[in-house]
Amino acid sequence: MGQRFLWKRIVAVFASCFLLFAGSAAALDVWSPVREISLELQTGSPLDFSALLPNPSIGEENRIVINKDGRLAHADASEKPVRFLCASLGWSPASGGFPDHDGADRYARQLKMHGYNIARFHFVDAALMFGRSADFDFDPEVLDRIHYLMAALKRNGIYWIMDGLSSSRGAYGGFDDRWDLAGELKIEVQIDEKSFQHWLRFQKEVLGRVNPYTGIAPIRDPALVVIVPFNENGIEFDSIVHQRDGQPHYSKLLAPAFNIWLQARYGSTKALADAWGWVKAGERLEDGSISLPANRYEKTPRMRDLQAFFIDVETRSAERMTAALRDLGYKGVIAPYNNWPSVQTSLSRSGQQAIAMNTYQDWVGSYEPGSTMGQKSSIADGAFYVRAIAAARWLNRPFIVTEYDHLFWSKYRYEAGIVMPAYAALQNWDVLCRHGHGPIVLAYGEDVPHKRQMLPYAIALDPVARAGETLAALLFRRGDVAGSPVSIPFMVKGVEELTQSAQEREPDALTGLALLGAIGLQKDVSASSADLAVPSPRKSASAEKIMSALHGARLLDPANITSANKGIFESDTDQIVLDQNRLRITVKTERTEAIAFADLADTITLDNLTVGNATGKGLFAVSALDDQPIKSSHRLLVIYATDAQNSDMRFSDRQERVIADFGHLPVRIKLGSIDFSLPGAGRWTVSPVGLDGKVKTTVAQGDGMVSMRLANDGPDGPTTYFLIERQP
Repeated sequence: MGQRFLWKRIVAVFASCFLLFAGSAAALDVWSPVREISLELQTGSPLDFSALLPNPSIGEENRIVINKDGRLAHADASEKPVRFLCASLGWSPASGGFPDHDGADRYARQLKMHGYNIARFHFVDAALMFGRSADFDFDPEVLDRIHYLMAALKRNGIYWIMDGLSSSRGAYGGFDDRWDLAGELKIEVQIDEKSFQHWLRFQKEVLGRVNPYTGIAPIRDPALVVIVPFNENGIEFDSIVHQRDGQPHYSKLLAPAFNIWLQARYGSTKALADAWGWVKAGERLEDGSISLPANRYEKTPRMRDLQAFFIDVETRSAERMTAALRDLGYKGVIAPYNNWPSVQTSLSRSGQQAIAMNTYQDWVGSYEPGSTMGQKSSIADGAFYVRAIAAARWLNRPFIVTEYDHLFWSKYRYEAGIVMPAYAALQNWDVLCRHGHGPIVLAYGEDVPHKRQMLPYAIALDPVARAGETLAALLFRRGDVAGSPVSIPFMVKGVEELTQSAQEREPDALTGLALLGAIGLQKDVSASSADLAVPSPRKSASAEKIMSALHGARLLDPANITSANKGIFESDTDQIVLDQNRLRITVKTERTEAIAFADLADTITLDNLTVGNATGKGLFAVSALDDQPIKSSHRLLVIYATDAQNSDMRFSDRQERVIADFGHLPVRIKLGSIDFSLPGAGRWTVSPVGLDGKVKTTVAQGDGMVSMRLANDGPDGPTTYFLIERQP
């Protein structure tokens, strides 16, 4: 009895301790509701970047061109590359659709104030055809709103990116699933004449139609910088999208064209069998009965030839679409096949004048209960979602990120505001577009399904994503992070690079070089740069050899702390350090110093900024707003982003990977606090700045060094922004 009683007491004490610990841990996760309703900035707000990042008026004289270095630039100043921060306009009826004229004027002005200088029109075809029963029967009100918004953006110095088509339903009438993944038009356009003519008619009737508010057709307007002929229409990717259990991995639509291609290449069944080693019983090239691979993961000569067939089809399709757009009078950039960074797709893109790519961290495919995400840090995998597309770039050509995101509800999505813009700048990329149903809203509380709560791709409602976009405007567009002076070419010979795997990508160990300097594909490498090139085949390549060559050429500082074995990577500009094991990344520049961290119980000093003793995960940055160095700036913006959720948001698991209920507005910000200090002289004040840009009552003041413990909540509610003002 005594022993049994003692055991019961031990269990009871353990249970009490567990409950106490659990209660303490839960107490740390305190959330405070956002109080702002209107989110429209006023002129002169600390978040108004229109003077800091001015948008010039758009005319023929400053049409965007590709300069001699393969960068985007204004025609009247082609020697100076232009970085574009892109506003993704992926609207649908569920997210409110295109605004009316007054809303468009206000929205365009706000985009300018937030630092955007280009906007991407996405799923325009779906919006125009929503609820329409006849082919090309565009909704006249939607068309008018699109035209007016284009004009409003142009008046605010905001250029455009257009999808030729986005939806697999195109402009066909009678479909109510235009934003779903149904339909095979993306493949049909490339192999069927009738479908190609459907695509071409849309270009003529939408891009080729005169906009009454600009007086010129969009396709001839200098505001139109980039056309993606058909969003995400790579054959392999579209086949993956349509893959269903128990069904063939590849569309039967491809089989006739594949047989014709094989006939041109081999001429006879015997020659084909000799090349492949065998063919299936009953297969004959002469009667077109060679089958597609049954499984996309098989590794066979048949699969290698299927990839070569895809390259041929995609190359000819891109050339035909490009020629058609040129015939319509388009002078700008054309960037087909904007996703899927495989060896095959890179070869399909090899002849293009520019490369566009999409990439995601913790991708989410549904808004339904039961939707899942991995809750994975992008720092833990060495910014893989950045490196993957970096390795798909072709050097000396414009590179356009048409979509990226580290998606809500990830606890690590604060990383996106520093990881992507910092490395995009280092890589010398041209356009950076975080994907969503618009990057801003004019107010919380719009009564449409996708704005009643934060959702994946609804970055406008998410204070964490919005804070990241604010920092991106400074790190990337303003150019606080410098581009790498080094380009590390990945040598490519041609179709001989193909293997028997359709999933083949550039090796992970080699793409880690993107954390040091700019990387990309290149066909010819001069003898003088051969030591800095990644050779083909990749099995003979070594990242360590490339790093040694960089040191030997004095392109890496001797003090560079990069150690792949330790998971530490420092850029060749000495501005970015990523530490995989500590889940930290730091950026040190003259005008911005920033850190993202999963834990910051210690204290770290960058150049001027010292920060530490944080209560949890987050992003912390200090940026000069008067275009002066931090150490002498009199007006600085502090960004402190933790996490945000919807009210009454629920999960099905403790790791918060599975959604049970997205909840509702108001948005709640996770409360946190952090110590920071900045050297300096003179009187200073620190004031919270609301999500609407309004400066609140001062919370700290002093003389000399700025030093305080900063909490992200106050009498006016939680925020992600603060203003430091120093007396001259």
